[in-house]
Amino acid sequence: MKLISHVTLRLSIAITVIMSAWAVLFYLAMIDEINDETDDSLEDYSEAIIIRALAGEKLPSKNNGSNNQYYMTRVDDQYAQTHPSIEYSDEMVYIEEKRETEPARILKTIFQNDRDEHFLLVVMTPTIEKRDLKHSIFIWMSILYATLLIIIIVLNICVFYYSMKPLYRLLGWLRDYHVGQRNKPLDNKNSITEFRTLYDATNLFAARNEKLFEQQKRFIGNASHELQTPLAICRNRLEMMMEDESVSERQLEELAKTHHTLEHITKLNKSLLLLSKIENEQFPETRPVCLNDILTRYLEDYKEVYDYRDITVEVNEEQRLTFQMNEMLATTLVTNLLKNAFVHNVDGGHICIMFTKDTFRICNTGSPQPLDERKIFEPFFKGSKQEGSTGLGLSLVDGICKLSGLAVSYAFQDDMHCFYIRVKQSPN
Repeated sequence: MKLISHVTLRLSIAITVIMSAWAVLFYLAMIDEINDETDDSLEDYSEAIIIRALAGEKLPSKNNGSNNQYYMTRVDDQYAQTHPSIEYSDEMVYIEEKRETEPARILKTIFQNDRDEHFLLVVMTPTIEKRDLKHSIFIWMSILYATLLIIIIVLNICVFYYSMKPLYRLLGWLRDYHVGQRNKPLDNKNSITEFRTLYDATNLFAARNEKLFEQQKRFIGNASHELQTPLAICRNRLEMMMEDESVSERQLEELAKTHHTLEHITKLNKSLLLLSKIENEQFPETRPVCLNDILTRYLEDYKEVYDYRDITVEVNEEQRLTFQMNEMLATTLVTNLLKNAFVHNVDGGHICIMFTKDTFRICNTGSPQPLDERKIFEPFFKGSKQEGSTGLGLSLVDGICKLSGLAVSYAFQDDMHCFYIRVKQSPN
């Protein structure tokens, strides 16, 4: 989840809870105020009737044109003592003018005249308008608070996005940054202290990486060069000694073994150097490379080398497969998989190669048991010891695929070991 989505989600939940609680409190306060106003109007109406009744004046009509009604009855002393002097209630009453029953707010009050007679005055006002008013208040409050909520969230998103522009710019720069290549300078033009500090730290970190990368490249190149020279000298000296007629047959065998070991060390050194360069992304030059052409170029050479093993090769080219990658790495990729299929095969075995629209597949017979998919691409992992194998072939294949945006996978199908090279699926 993106940072802005994460912040927006939490902010929306917090604002929704706070504004909902505030809306409920505000609604209850409004309703309480409406009830107070209704009760105050009933009290004023009842006081006016009581004052007229005590003064002996003519009482108002049963309703005053606003559907308010009242009636007054005489009650005994026991009733007056056992009932509250003022009581409010909500009941259903019959409105004579409308000839229908409606909800009403009722005030019951007991008063006493100068002759110590007790009277019960019941004043009522229909609350159908009050209910409509409550409904209208609820609707408009819901619209108001929903609109406010949306505006606040959108405003916060805009402010957050504008404030975090330096972070997004930094993330874009880091995404396009490649060690050892020409990268755009990261301009630190920020007014925010935290972002200025972050940009300074990023520039410092990038400078350190570039320095370490250059040191590592020089070390790898120097180490490889320094190793290749003494190895070549040792091989030449051994070859010269092997040509000496005074060397006995037993000594010649030992010299041949030593020469073979030196050749293996030389291959291993070259493979390690190549693997290191791949991991350090020292092959920036890319162009469209057709794997079909590379296979055709080297397949006959491998057939001749391993002709004594009587291995048959079947090539099925449904389409020409072209990848955007470094040409030297593409050659290493194809030849390593091809060599792996021959070296780890059995005498009289079979190799099946297929090119489809987006896949290069190479399968070979060999061990009857599947290899460990979790370790097969690790350096120096060998399912079985084979002559001439350095244990780095599949590691190189994996490194080349990662560098070139390809995916390599292994499967054991129909008693054959299959390797697939595909273009990686882009994340949605």
